[in-house]
Amino acid sequence: MTDFTHIDEKGQVRMVDVSEKAETVRTATAEARIEMKPETFRRIYDKEIKKGNVLETARIAGVMAAKRTGELIPMCHPIPITHAQVDFLPEPDTHTIRISATARTVGQTGVEMEALTAASVAALTIYDMCKAIDREMTVKEIRLMEKSGGKSGDFLRTQADASKGEAGP
Repeated sequence: MTDFTHIDEKGQVRMVDVSEKAETVRTATAEARIEMKPETFRRIYDKEIKKGNVLETARIAGVMAAKRTGELIPMCHPIPITHAQVDFLPEPDTHTIRISATARTVGQTGVEMEALTAASVAALTIYDMCKAIDREMTVKEIRLMEKSGGKSGDFLRTQADASKGEAGP
């Protein structure tokens, strides 16, 4: 049971104690994709959605989510985010929007969950703002793309790994 850092020797859930860890710059980037009907994709990029500017609203939602991750994930530490960024990369051939979310901190624990939460909430915000015209949208491939800083070292998902959905080195 002790192989899992969030479970103690008695099998009880616990928050990991990071008191003794060194503060370092930690960065993580995650992504999510949301696939939709061609007409929905066009209307988002032509700014024809009645609820407003979909991508700017989703960007704000993603940044807000990164800052509140510690309130959403039970054993996640509340950490001071020093930077959060959400970008949208259109993939017109598949009517998909790829969402890239980056979080950074100077602290004792990483920001992978903050980046993943930002990407997820940005995708869900797009869904929410467009569901009246397209309930078949699909949020998929929420995954960590890279991280740096901390004792466990760096992680980078390779392009080959990204297309297969597998972890990198």
